[in-house]
Order: sequence, then C-alpha cells, then structure tokens
Amino acid sequence: MVGTETAQAVFHTRGLTRVFRMGEVEIHALRGVDMDLYPGEFVVLLGASGSGKSTLLNILGGLDAGTSGEVWYRGKDLSHASEKVLTDFRRYHVGFVFQFYNLIPSLTARENVAIVTDIARDPMTPEEALELVSLTERMDHFPAQMSGGEQQRVAIARAIAKKPEVLLCDEPTGALDSKTGIKVLEVLLDINRRLGTTTAVITHNAVISDIANRTIRLSDGRVSEVIDNPNPVTTDQLHW
Repeated sequence: MVGTETAQAVFHTRGLTRVFRMGEVEIHALRGVDMDLYPGEFVVLLGASGSGKSTLLNILGGLDAGTSGEVWYRGKDLSHASEKVLTDFRRYHVGFVFQFYNLIPSLTARENVAIVTDIARDPMTPEEALELVSLTERMDHFPAQMSGGEQQRVAIARAIAKKPEVLLCDEPTGALDSKTGIKVLEVLLDINRRLGTTTAVITHNAVISDIANRTIRLSDGRVSEVIDNPNPVTTDQLHW
C-alpha cells in the first residue's frame, strides 16, 4: 500500500543501492539512499565526483535501475517496472539536460527540438520552447553557428518542449564559463517558476546551491545532509 508521503512526493526513494560489477570487483555507487523530491521545487544535488549524484539521477530518470531498494514516482513503483513502462515514463514525464548538449549538428535549433515534439503527447511547438529560452532569433541556426551557452539553451528547450513534470539536469553548466553558466541557470529557474516543473540539478559547485529551495548533499553513495533554503538568492547574487 502506498503511504501518504510516498503519494505526495514526485520521487520517493528508500534504501536505494546501486552496485556495479567489473569482473570480480564491486563498486558501490549508492549505499541506501532515502530521498524525496516534491512538486515544483528546485533542488540541487551536491557532491564531489564519485559521490553517486549521476547514478542517482539516472535511476530517477529511468535510465538505470537500482540494485536494491525502492523508487516511486508519484505513488507508482518504478523499482520493478518493465522496460516499456520505463520508456513511456522517460518519453512523457521526464526531461533531461546533460553537461554536453548532444545536439545533432546537421539540424537547426528548431529541428533539434522538433525531434522531441514529434513523439510527445501534448507538446509545445519548437518555436514556443525556443522562445522560453530566449532563442527566437537563433532557431534556424545550426549548432556550429551558436555559442556553448546557446547550444545548452537549445538542449533545455528540447527537454521542456514535451512539458515534462520533472527536469533532471546533470552538470548543465559544467562545460561553460561562469558568466554563461549563470545565464543557463537563469533559464532553468525561469522554467521552474513558469511551468512548475520539479527541477533537480547535479553540481559539484556549492555556490549554485544558494539558488535552490533545497540542497541534498551526497557523499560516498549516501545522503549526508539535506539543507532547506527558505530564501534562495537570485542568479545575479551568485559569485563563482
């Protein structure tokens, strides 16, 4: 039976582990993670390289499965879901933004976004998504004609065009200089506030946590600290 806490959370994990086996060696990426993410919040997952952040995000997004423990999405158990259920979950409910933009070089910004809108149930138009990230004037440009920050904003437009309930971002500013990175964070915050999309951002940069509603710190595959932030700063107050 699904408890009230589980049903209210967007994501709810209990005792989540992930063990990778390389020959006779076992690598424990997650060691019993208990965590909840709630509707509409902007959360930073903070930790050093190897702390388990990306593994956790991949499991939340249905790209990977835990070795043991539970993962619930809006009261539905994903821990034992079929590949079809996980494919539909990824397609219709989750948007992904990665450190590297993964744009198709031979397609324009508009066409890169259309790849997602063509398979979504009730998407924005590519033009609407690109307008939300302030790229209306660049939508017919190819990736090679755009800066790194602009390419990342195309990637964000592609992720939000299907109107996902959840946006999962793995080091979205990692390949950018600080000034450009702040512009990308501004876009993510704006999307979070305009669309009410639950947003989780992985970073190793502790300063970014100042803009979040909550910071979940991971260390050695465990949640080591959860920090509520009732008064997040604006991006123009960030000092990298």
